[in-house]
Amino acid sequence: MLIIYNPAAGRRRATRLWRVLDVMIHNGVQLELAETQYAGHATELAREAAQAGKQLIVAAGGDGTIAEVAAGLAGTESKMGIIPLGTANVLAQELGLPFAPKDLAAALAFGRTTTIWPGVAQAGAQSRLFVQMLGAGFDAEVVRHLSLPLKKAIGRNAYVLQSLRESVRYDFPKIHIRIDGKVEEAGSVIITKGRFYAGHYTLAPDASPTKRGFTVALFDRAGPVSALAYGTALTLDQIFRMPGFRLCEAQVVELGPCHTQADGDPSESGPLVVQDAQRPIAVVVG
Repeated sequence: MLIIYNPAAGRRRATRLWRVLDVMIHNGVQLELAETQYAGHATELAREAAQAGKQLIVAAGGDGTIAEVAAGLAGTESKMGIIPLGTANVLAQELGLPFAPKDLAAALAFGRTTTIWPGVAQAGAQSRLFVQMLGAGFDAEVVRHLSLPLKKAIGRNAYVLQSLRESVRYDFPKIHIRIDGKVEEAGSVIITKGRFYAGHYTLAPDASPTKRGFTVALFDRAGPVSALAYGTALTLDQIFRMPGFRLCEAQVVELGPCHTQADGDPSESGPLVVQDAQRPIAVVVG
């Protein structure tokens, strides 16, 4: 078993990792640990391990690290494990993974799997695999300008602070989007594989990362007041009552020129095409 660890996760989250490893080693599990050194390194490490015949490669980090490992395993027979160490841990919550160290170690040792269908955003010759969601508009601007040291220091509160900053300087251009051939326009867009956004907040109740296709959340109203109102409504589980909020099912989504974020990391700028990966990935869930 190879565990790919993002050392930027912070001391408190690293403690969870060491506790999981202690349990596994105590029970005789043979494992290797590889630390990432730069953006994209987890993809390289995972790909090399899969090519070398490793059957289980574990992503220890947040959704961004998980997406990088998944990209390295795409098209291979290797399984992916998850030790959630991120700020939001959205995919772990989607799949109902345990968070307690003993339970995590037991889940990885037991090895029962489910399959997820990642999405792929293609922008010219560049592509980005994502496991949970891709956002365009206001939330992408928040992610693009987010201070990583601040995120490490105060966690998800850094997103709240950055949202307030962006609300007064972002110009909220309309986003042009084509959903299975139908042309739409919105203030912000989130293309999601799962139910949750920013942790445990419900955005698309019928979505699942284990199914093909996407749910597209369209926020029709733009501007600072609308952006903050949508964000507040989401945290209060009132987003479905907000005017201008719509959900659409899709197989292929095309975005016009815009900045995007994928699984909480800055991603390729549009125009781009979003569709399912060619093959699913087996994920250990317990």
